[in-house]
Amino acid sequence: MKPFKSTPIILFCLISTFGFSQYTDVINSNRPGASKSAFSVGKNVVQFEIGPYFVKEKRTPATTYEVTGFGADFTARYGFLFEELEVNIEGNYQNDTKKYTYYPDTEDNRANFKHLTLGVKYLIFDPYKNEEANKPNLYSWKANHSFKWKSLIPAVSVYLGANYDTKNNPYTAPEIEGFSPKIMVATQNNFAGGWVFVMNLIKDRIGTDQSDFTYILTLTHSFNPKWVIFGETQGIKSDFYADNLFRVGGARLLGKNFQLDAALTFNTKDTPSVLNVGIGASYRLDFHRDPVLDNGTDAKDEGARRERRNGTKSKRKKNKVNSLDDNKIRKQKKKAIDFD
Repeated sequence: MKPFKSTPIILFCLISTFGFSQYTDVINSNRPGASKSAFSVGKNVVQFEIGPYFVKEKRTPATTYEVTGFGADFTARYGFLFEELEVNIEGNYQNDTKKYTYYPDTEDNRANFKHLTLGVKYLIFDPYKNEEANKPNLYSWKANHSFKWKSLIPAVSVYLGANYDTKNNPYTAPEIEGFSPKIMVATQNNFAGGWVFVMNLIKDRIGTDQSDFTYILTLTHSFNPKWVIFGETQGIKSDFYADNLFRVGGARLLGKNFQLDAALTFNTKDTPSVLNVGIGASYRLDFHRDPVLDNGTDAKDEGARRERRNGTKSKRKKNKVNSLDDNKIRKQKKKAIDFD
């Protein structure tokens, strides 16, 4: 996640981004769900997310047909200028065969982008930016896992993007082509016990004959720093297409910069029924640097410098104590000799 969000981890890491910046020590991926985390990947972080899938659709009422094929979701994300800002490009490419079962031997081979979008996301409110207030309680397990009312206040980000659709695209409404705007509001709540809730409200292809409104609700749970599961519902409504999709799945963190995932997507209607089975991976190139302090060093270097300084002070103090002890012993020996 946000980190499933996307996202800490939880894995996604999804998702537990407690701290001043958007950057997390482990990858913060939006996979394997369809929702987007409120948080960015972090300044100077480049991240790639991709997931091939198998799709099968079947329409039972007239006109009956079946669709079988393969596709892939992909996203490239980059955090720049500010910790709160992210630019990304995302898309979905599908290649399938649509067979009309009401008329034998009639089929349509299709291949195109179902969507291709370039956009920017900016975090406008972060309730977790107070690092001191969100530190774990080292003396109370209950305090770290009990419900906190302030966790009901979500992080909020806004997104603005531009879709591009080619002419005669079989996956869009007729006469849909060229550029169209897309906007989104994303919220994220990080609850105690490894639970994260993400909500997306999306208005897509604004001003066209396929102006979709979509909501996505995602709940993720991490069992430990490496495993996470999720459940998700996605509603889509427009004059061209309407559906209510459900997803379940999980992800496994294999390294601080690499994650694998799997998910199942289905619906409950027959116009058509949908079944998608997919796997995916997320990988980041981490060029992030901690903020530079007034003394010209970054936070990590400053921490190491203070440790060395404190160590030197302790050593000097210890040497001073040893010197005083030696002087005391010598004085006692001198007194003993004078007495003799």
